[in-house]
Amino acid sequence: MIARLAGLVAEKGEDHAVVDVGGIGYRVHLSQPTLASLPPVGEKVALRTYTHVRQDVLQLFGFAGEEEESVFHELMGVKNVGPRAALNILSGIEPRDLARAVADGDVARLTRVPGVGKKTAERLVLELKEKLVALARAAAPRSQAPRGALEQLAQALTGLGYKAPQAEQAAEALRDRADRPLDELLREALKLLRG
Repeated sequence: MIARLAGLVAEKGEDHAVVDVGGIGYRVHLSQPTLASLPPVGEKVALRTYTHVRQDVLQLFGFAGEEEESVFHELMGVKNVGPRAALNILSGIEPRDLARAVADGDVARLTRVPGVGKKTAERLVLELKEKLVALARAAAPRSQAPRGALEQLAQALTGLGYKAPQAEQAAEALRDRADRPLDELLREALKLLRG
């Protein structure tokens, strides 16, 4: 099994890179965040890898760090989630955000990941809740304010026509008041957004 590759970035594709190791080019499938973090073609790179072997296929999947690799392995343990599906999920959501969504049972957040339907999202919550606990704790916001209230506030603001980044920033600015009723938070967020 190939667990690590270190060499030069020879090529970059939409979902993979070719890493030249001593004159041999290894095609490595990567999540979008890892692909974006690669150095330019011709530069040195080191990737953690997983070797997937079936009767007719030998594929390498690469990771920028241990956290992404660990979550990838946990995802593959979920029924009907293979290495390609696991990598697609990691292309649509950061490992810590995934862990937090699973810990919170946030099926709606998980279904916003491309390729994840309601049944798969429910299965992820059911099968990974205990396995991603430590990562979810690391991803927890410093304040223990109710996350659901802030998400509802951001959704309400986007429903009023504000762009998602603006809405999320306004909601985050009110984190210390997240225990207040939603209508009160909404009024305060609108004041902030209107300047």
